[in-house]
Amino acid sequence: MFIVNVEGAIIKNGKWLIIERSKKEEHAGGLLSLVGGKVDIEGNSLDVLERTVKREIIEEVGIEIKETVKYVHSTSFVTDNGDNVIDIVFLCEHEFGEAFPKSVDEVEQVLWLSAEEIFTHPNSPDYLKESIKQAMTVMTPQ
Repeated sequence: MFIVNVEGAIIKNGKWLIIERSKKEEHAGGLLSLVGGKVDIEGNSLDVLERTVKREIIEEVGIEIKETVKYVHSTSFVTDNGDNVIDIVFLCEHEFGEAFPKSVDEVEQVLWLSAEEIFTHPNSPDYLKESIKQAMTVMTPQ
């Protein structure tokens, strides 16, 4: 059985919204991450992944994203406590609001970083770097 997790690669003015995960988090505490979370069981429903990523972004950092999100990629991993997770990343565009650590149990701080800053940050795990690289490949040229 898998836990299903979604994340939003949120871009605004050439910078990515990155969080430093709370040190209280069981998995990857203190590391940089995209905003996201677990999909709730809803029974029969439509667009559950897309709605979940939007909900998680509002809950964790207090901003809203544009209606349309684009699939980036999916991965699987095992958490530090042995849970199997499927993770789906969506490319998202900031709509409005100022990002802040709304869920302090999950988010230590909010950062807007360039891709290069993410790639060279000492607390940036390889999977975050890969998600940003993949998100950049699905971006529409502006």
